[in-house]
Amino acid sequence: MHPASQAPRDGRVTRGPSMPDWRRVRRATRGRWKAVLILLLVAFVGFGVYLDQNMTRVQALPADSQASSSGTNYLIVGSDSREGLSAEDEERLATGDAAGQRTDTIMLLHTGSSGSVLVSIPRDSYLPIPGNGSNKVNAAFAFGGPELLVETVEAATGLRIDHYVEVGFGGFVGAVDAVGGVDMCVPRAIDDPKAGLDIQAGCQELDGTTALGYVRTRATPGSDFDRVQRQREFLSALLGRATSPLTLINPFRMVPLASAVTGTITVDDSDHIWNLAGLAWGMKGVSGGDGVQTTVPIGGSAGGSNLRWDRTRAQALFGALQNDQAPPESSFGP
Repeated sequence: MHPASQAPRDGRVTRGPSMPDWRRVRRATRGRWKAVLILLLVAFVGFGVYLDQNMTRVQALPADSQASSSGTNYLIVGSDSREGLSAEDEERLATGDAAGQRTDTIMLLHTGSSGSVLVSIPRDSYLPIPGNGSNKVNAAFAFGGPELLVETVEAATGLRIDHYVEVGFGGFVGAVDAVGGVDMCVPRAIDDPKAGLDIQAGCQELDGTTALGYVRTRATPGSDFDRVQRQREFLSALLGRATSPLTLINPFRMVPLASAVTGTITVDDSDHIWNLAGLAWGMKGVSGGDGVQTTVPIGGSAGGSNLRWDRTRAQALFGALQNDQAPPESSFGP
């Protein structure tokens, strides 16, 4: 039978199914998005708690410190610890198999109202080490670990160290590889078998193994002064890459990066994951070009490879940081 023959004969008009209530649809959609966002937030917080609990902590900040200063100061230490590296890793990374632990890199990051200032402290700096006479600053770490190193740096600079971050070889390589490498413009070719480095001049992307050799080598005319400059530039570039939106929104990069960093770094027992976020934010100020990168001013040799600070310029540098002020350019080293 034709459908028209089924129409009511009394002239009434029948209606089909009513249109969907779009307000209900919108409310249901918003509800689902809220649930998804809540789940993501819970997962993010849970991952942060997991990372925080898995960081290695030591007593690094002296409980009886008499130093005081404005702003926030981070002591960043790159150690030559081989912990966690297999014999194959040591050979691949050209780290050698030396026992014990020394500081390959020492930097001080100051953040505050005057902006970010990153200062390299050459490891051959000849300084008084509490209870151990005078020696190279990296000897403080060998004599008494992180706490004695912090005491030595506080006594030499007058700055109170608020946070301590130490990264070993394995953590450094893992962090670089987790962000997919770091772009650097290399001013000159370097061939250094001791550091496992053979790199050409020019702008290029460095993977973890190459980057480790690049920040460790002294095989350039400026030796350790060139090296600390490379270390500052590379660390700034690495943290700039790590905090870029492309990394932060990419779980395939962010999760390995966070796991590599928190699983292989050492912090003070009062530090937490949000303190590392503060460090990254401060370094972003340096890498963005608004901050200052410099080396402690050097006044000459204290015998052999020992370096003596230029006390007048060093006092001007650290005195400004003590008061959370921008240091004068005349205080910049070396």
